[in-house]
Amino acid sequence: MPHIVFEQISHLDFPKVSDGVEFSFIANSKHESKISVKVDGQEFLLTKKAKESSQINPLEILKADKATRPSKAYPIKKALNAFLDAYGVKTIFSNISNLKDNTKQSNKYLKEIDYFLNDFNTQKEIWVEIGFGSGRHLLHQAKKNPDILLIGLEIHTPSIEQVLKQIELQEISNVLILNYDARLFLEFLKSNSVGKIFVHFPVPWEKKPHRRVYSKEFVDEALRVLNMDGTLELRTDSREYFDFALSILTNLTQCHIDIDINKDLDISSKYEDRWKKMGKNIYDLILHNNTISPVQNIESSFEFDKINIEKIKDTLPKKSLVEEDYFVHFENFYSINDNSALIEVTFGSFNRPVSKYIYINDLQPSYFQGKPLITKANIKAHEKIKAILSND
Repeated sequence: MPHIVFEQISHLDFPKVSDGVEFSFIANSKHESKISVKVDGQEFLLTKKAKESSQINPLEILKADKATRPSKAYPIKKALNAFLDAYGVKTIFSNISNLKDNTKQSNKYLKEIDYFLNDFNTQKEIWVEIGFGSGRHLLHQAKKNPDILLIGLEIHTPSIEQVLKQIELQEISNVLILNYDARLFLEFLKSNSVGKIFVHFPVPWEKKPHRRVYSKEFVDEALRVLNMDGTLELRTDSREYFDFALSILTNLTQCHIDIDINKDLDISSKYEDRWKKMGKNIYDLILHNNTISPVQNIESSFEFDKINIEKIKDTLPKKSLVEEDYFVHFENFYSINDNSALIEVTFGSFNRPVSKYIYINDLQPSYFQGKPLITKANIKAHEKIKAILSND
């Protein structure tokens, strides 16, 4: 990652602007500092801390903060270059000489999770495939059902890139791709809007069953988003995973289930073909939804009341606050001045925790870089954080 090493200087003035880059404030903790920067409208933090060396003069390193850094290197390099110009530090090392904006136009079929929260709207029936792998089944369904919108979820980057290329080559227009945790994604879809959910050959996680896609919470959320007669389809070569999923579905009253073994589909993966040649059984477990779910309306302003910095500075919990379906952990406290500070906090779902900074400006807290995603776990965690900061 881009960074610079320089001789320590005793004082930095804020705010300051250099080469169009805004340096708003510096927040200090015992071991490091965070510097707020804005590059071309994009706001993030730089981390400044001491670097061990054999030099006579103490050295410091400056790099992008991990939780807030941009996905591209260009704004980070631009901020570091502007820092050198603004403060005239003596540079010992730098890897930011190549300052070119190589930002590529994003693929229109690859979406971020914010899109589904803020902009997603379709009149088409939705089908969701979780862990699409090579994409053979996903693309087959898209071509076979042009009036259906397919949403494919995958966390393996090479698989995503391969499928995006095939979407372009095969001129498929009814697919959206997302790199996100499937256990949380369904929260962002409207009730009764999905016709099919495919979970084909998920990782069994025999030694870490808590990491499985299937859980009571996942199935409940699937039932909410499925329309009447919609289906949740599990296909697996793992008898243990099949039995585990069946145990979750057995006592549900708002659906019925079908079970099949070694059923042939119109399309199969190369791994499935190999398993069948080896004589390995393939299990199908299909849940059919029989109910219409009420409309879900999850809202939160994620606002804070004004606080007393002196009271919270030494009273923030040192240990994680763990509840049944969410947690809160205060990582660090950074002082700016008597009325301003920065608090690093991790919170939300155990499956997809959020790392955020709370910027307290003139005793008024707000989330740095914008509010968290509106999820059930994040809302509950925010209320806990708000109560702690308010000393309730």
